[in-house]
Amino acid sequence: MGAQWKAKGKELAANARGRVFGKLAKEIMVAARSGADPASNARLRLVVEQARKVSMPKDTLERAIKKGAGLTGDAVHFEHVIYEGFAPHRVPVMVECLTDNLNRTASEIRVLFRKGHLGTSGSVSWDFDHLGMIEAEPAAQGADPELAAIEAGAQDFEPGEEEGATMFLTDHADLDLVSRALPAQGFTVLSAKLGYKAKNPIDPATLSAADMEEVEAFLAAIDANDDVQNVFAGLAG
Repeated sequence: MGAQWKAKGKELAANARGRVFGKLAKEIMVAARSGADPASNARLRLVVEQARKVSMPKDTLERAIKKGAGLTGDAVHFEHVIYEGFAPHRVPVMVECLTDNLNRTASEIRVLFRKGHLGTSGSVSWDFDHLGMIEAEPAAQGADPELAAIEAGAQDFEPGEEEGATMFLTDHADLDLVSRALPAQGFTVLSAKLGYKAKNPIDPATLSAADMEEVEAFLAAIDANDDVQNVFAGLAG
C-alpha cells in the first residue's frame, strides 16, 4: 500500500515507545516554530493529536512545544532532509530525517545504505506520490469509507495498518482539511501525516523468504536511526 513502513519486533515495546516519543517530540518542536497554539497552527495540531493517541506524557508534550516555540531559552534547530535509494533486491526507499547535524546524519545514512544503494535526489522520488495519509476508524457501525472519502474530499482510500481502520489518501495540501472533515462522516482520526506512496510497488510474493528477510533487516536498521523520522518502502500490501 506504500504507506509508512513499520519495522517488525513490536514486542520490544519499551524501546519502540521511546523511539516513537523521540520522533514525535522532534516533529512537535519543528511544528511549534510557527506558533505554540495548536488551535492556530494546523501542523502542530495534527502532531499533538498523534502524540496524544500514543499516550505521550503531558509534560513531555508541553516541553517539546515550548522548546520548539523558543519559550525555554534553549535554541533548537532541526533540518528536514530526504534520502532516496534502494534496499536490497531493488526495493525503492524514501528516508525522511530531522537532524541537528547534517554531516553526522549523511555519514550514518551512507553506512546504513551499504547493503542497498544510496541514490541521488530524484533518483527514486519520481516513483512515489507525496500525499496526505489519514488513518481513521469507524466511530459507529456501518460507517462507509467510500462515502466518507467523497464527502471529506479525500482522493482515495484503502485498508489501514490497524485492523478495521481505513487509510484516507489526500492531496498533500488538503491533509488538515480532510482530517477535520472525517469525524462528521463517522470516522475517528487515529493519525494524520504527509508521506510517500509508491506508484509501482514491488509485490513481496516475488521475493524469496530469504530476500524478504534481507529487506526487512535493512529497513529495520534505518528505522532505528535516531535522525530518521519515517521510512517509506515501495512494497505492496
